[in-house]
Amino acid sequence: MASTENDSNILSVTSDKSVIDRRIWTVITISVLVVLFDQIVKIYVKTHFYLGESYPIADWWEIKFIENNGMAFGLELWNKIVLTVGRIAAVALFIWFMVRIRAVEGLRIGFYVAVALIIAGAAGNIFDCVFYGQIFNNPMPPEVAVLFPEGGGYAGWFEGKVVDMLYFPLFSFTWPTWIPFVGGSNYEFFQYIFNIADASICIGVALLIFFFSNDAAKAFQFVGKSRKEGNDNSKLK
Repeated sequence: MASTENDSNILSVTSDKSVIDRRIWTVITISVLVVLFDQIVKIYVKTHFYLGESYPIADWWEIKFIENNGMAFGLELWNKIVLTVGRIAAVALFIWFMVRIRAVEGLRIGFYVAVALIIAGAAGNIFDCVFYGQIFNNPMPPEVAVLFPEGGGYAGWFEGKVVDMLYFPLFSFTWPTWIPFVGGSNYEFFQYIFNIADASICIGVALLIFFFSNDAAKAFQFVGKSRKEGNDNSKLK
């Protein structure tokens, strides 16, 4: 009897239009605001900093302009176009997922906020990959890039580089010489340089893991159950 009740709860949906509208507009608003903020900062840095230039905000925080061909935090994996297409597919999948679960009862608004942050972060880096190679040139330092240059961009569609600028060298030290392999070398805590889109993804994932894992499990169960029932019904027809 308990399992039957759980199954009914998994498949329950709300008919309250105000709840559904609130969820949809929360996702749209957060996604648009994060992408806009991310792109404004990136375009400013790209057109006001030369590659490699840094500006200290505090002892533990710098704006440092770098570019990368790959994933978050400067990691470089897989072919560039494959990575870009994969990002687009991932965003499309998340949007499809949100549409499917927009009316599921019992999901907290914070869960939709978390997923919206992930969608926005992935979308923010997609803009760099798809458009930046076409709309920016890529001059040698100390020149800064020009938006819509006369001579055209530095790369083809889907081959633009991702702009990173947030750098938090919180502390550094030199390993004692008696430590094997690393002795005498300098260590810097959190040497990664990232952008607002990367931060948005990480915050969204952290929220899902630490606060909304139950909501995520219920959402996945709902989608899986509804797809299975849909397949079963199509076979009966």
